[in-house]
This record gives sequence, C-alpha cells and structure tokens, in this order.
Amino acid sequence: MLARPHRLTRGTDYKLVVRRGTRCGGARVITSMLVTGEAREARFGFIISKQVGTAVIRNTVRRRLKAVCAAALADVPEGADIVIRALPASASASFSELADDVNRCLARFNRERASA
Repeated sequence: MLARPHRLTRGTDYKLVVRRGTRCGGARVITSMLVTGEAREARFGFIISKQVGTAVIRNTVRRRLKAVCAAALADVPEGADIVIRALPASASASFSELADDVNRCLARFNRERASA
C-alpha cells in the first residue's frame, strides 16, 4: 500500500492538480498529473464518488488503485502529484483493467515530459 508520504491529504492539493495538471482519460479512470519540481516523493490522491457504487465497491476500487500506484511508484517523477478519479465503469473492472488504464496514462505523462 501507499505510505503516508505518498498520499495527497489536503483538499487544496487535490484542487490544484485537477485544475492545473495534465489530464488523461480512459473508460474507467481519469488521471491528472502535476509535476511541482519539489524535491520530495511523488504523491497520489483518489476520488471515488458514490456514483461508482456502494461503500464496499468504492473501497475495493480504492484499494486496487492504491496497489496499482504503489507498484508504479518507481516510474513516477520526483515531486509529482497525481489524482485518479474513478468513473462508474471502474466498479465492474478487474484489477488488471484498472492497472492498464493507470499505467497507460502514467506512460503517456512520462513520454510528454521526455519530449518537452
């Protein structure tokens, strides 16, 4: 799972990433990333609304997304803030489908950073 230094905890941080970050959408999740340039660990935040499903389903989706992000931590640049918004289709998605969506977006962000 994600340790405390790897989590977004303040609402202002979420807002900043969603409004100013680069967005990548998929069928199951929307991923926003903002590279701050600070010398710190990458941080992740998750938005899972009630439209996704009951509390049990939302928590299952959140746990799966946290596991995907913990595995992808090495590929994320230092100082990056990432917010993942789960869409209603994520409720019926398997772990591998969620992982594919998130990893595709992270790879796209890395390609864009490398070309810039």
